[in-house]
Amino acid sequence: MEKIILTGDRPTGRLHVGHYVGSLRRRVELQNSGEFDKIYIMIADAQALTDNFDNPEKVRQNIIEVALDYLSVGLDPAKSNLFIQSQIPELTELTFFYANLVTVSRLQRNPTVKNEIKLRDFETSIPVGFFTYPISQAADITAFKATVVPVGEDQLPMIEQTREIVRKFNSIYDEVLVEPEVLLPENEACMRLPGTDGKAKMSKSLGNCIYLSDDEKTVKQKVMSMYTDPTHIQITDPGHIEGNTVFTYLDAFSKPGHFEEYLPEYASLEELKEHYQRGGLGDVKIKKFLNNVLQEELNPIRARRKEFEKDIPMVYDILKKGSEAAREAAAQTLSEVKSAMRINYFDDAELIKAQAEKYSN
Repeated sequence: MEKIILTGDRPTGRLHVGHYVGSLRRRVELQNSGEFDKIYIMIADAQALTDNFDNPEKVRQNIIEVALDYLSVGLDPAKSNLFIQSQIPELTELTFFYANLVTVSRLQRNPTVKNEIKLRDFETSIPVGFFTYPISQAADITAFKATVVPVGEDQLPMIEQTREIVRKFNSIYDEVLVEPEVLLPENEACMRLPGTDGKAKMSKSLGNCIYLSDDEKTVKQKVMSMYTDPTHIQITDPGHIEGNTVFTYLDAFSKPGHFEEYLPEYASLEELKEHYQRGGLGDVKIKKFLNNVLQEELNPIRARRKEFEKDIPMVYDILKKGSEAAREAAAQTLSEVKSAMRINYFDDAELIKAQAEKYSN
């Protein structure tokens, strides 16, 4: 069996460092590992429209932002297939067929759906498209017969729902669909990077994001205003690591070489943490260190983005070609699904022959 990856992002805004450590950085590593036969990376505009249906222009404008972020972090169209979800109509057809395999009560129990409904304050006015988001995601994953889906911990209930749909389809009809495995971030700090204000979720609406496309000055301003430990008032005060956003970011981004380069008086992050915890280390010093670490990571990404920004038609062409290839793969799966469900009427020569004989007698 081929090893295939399917992953993606909703185009509701520019991508930020949370996306980067949570998935983008790992995608580039997987892409360059040579371990996978195919990698599909989707800009999920159709899913974004389920809760932005009254503002399609927002989704439309952010297609290019996400594409530029993809290319700037090192995703290579020669190795990874970048495509736009809405340009693959087969996904909608698969969603419709899978909807018969899932009950309303099962969707209501999905923890990710429940959390997202509460977050968006939908309550009793849930758009059907948003409510059936797990079914749509199952269509995305199975259309490309993905064997591996890199996700954050919060998406585990969604993948489990996909696995349930696969098992039910295969048991009722035929062994057509592939049950995917989950690939979680290796670094625990990368599973959900907090906002710069210390809130659990990094969000454009909360204004607590560091974007991959932010310039050097903006990144520095955001880092220097980061939430740390409110009880660490004097430099001499003992500080807390838990819940301290600066140290969470250092867990996600810092490497041993950074200390030699920017903070040679410390041998490691653990040594820095120990000093902070016993007192005598100010927040400004660790924020300056984090700024240097982030700038080193983001500088090549910003430089690549500027190059791709010079030829936007080429970026759209990459997405168009990727969408064409993705549609071909999805169409093959849909054909197999229809055959298994016995609704491939015009392709079933035996059915036509049997009906002809039935009515000729």
